[in-house]
Amino acid sequence: MNGIDWEAPFCGEGNNCFRLGTDAEGNGYITVLGSEDHFLTDTREALQQLILDIKAGKADHLL
Repeated sequence: MNGIDWEAPFCGEGNNCFRLGTDAEGNGYITVLGSEDHFLTDTREALQQLILDIKAGKADHLL
């Protein structure tokens, strides 16, 4: 998608690779590598909090 500045992929061992991006309006995007046309979007702050919560183990029950 035009207008999204994607960062380099983040890949865990044996897991999908994720990409984070932002646009000129300050929105944040997260997608799976290779599926950049299908993404979640919200404010940068909201996606940052989502990532911090996942890293803190708050989504472990979903795995």
